[in-house]
Amino acid sequence: MNDHGVWSAHPKGADHPAKHPNGGDLAEPARSDRVVGIGAICDFRTGGPEPGPSQSFSVSEFVVLEDRRRVVVDHRGFTLGSNVGTVREGLTPQVVGQQVLNVVLPDDDECEDEHSWSWLAELARKQGIDVTADELKELQYEVILTDRVTQWLVTP
Repeated sequence: MNDHGVWSAHPKGADHPAKHPNGGDLAEPARSDRVVGIGAICDFRTGGPEPGPSQSFSVSEFVVLEDRRRVVVDHRGFTLGSNVGTVREGLTPQVVGQQVLNVVLPDDDECEDEHSWSWLAELARKQGIDVTADELKELQYEVILTDRVTQWLVTP
């Protein structure tokens, strides 16, 4: 460690990278790009609830890497509206979660898969993540509502 208690990549006088206490070079932190999860996160499109009879949401599909990083591979969205009362009436986290799934599922009724695994794998590969459609298909799909959306849904 240096005088400030911070790990240095190259300690004074050393001609090799410093070692982290748990092993491995500090100059090149160990990272894994192996995909271990997949899902979508839903938030307000505008950063907060909108006044009026409709509400727009953003949906970001992501893969989770072995080192727990989430990498967004696609952005979509949807809007819910109401002709009577406020849009929030009758909405639950489960209803919004199902809407998220409806948005990310393929539009083509003739698609054999419940999801566009090949397309998602291609989007991930464009970001340098080596994954196949079959690998994605084996993972459990997770839908996450942000804390803001959840609070909006459960607060009267």
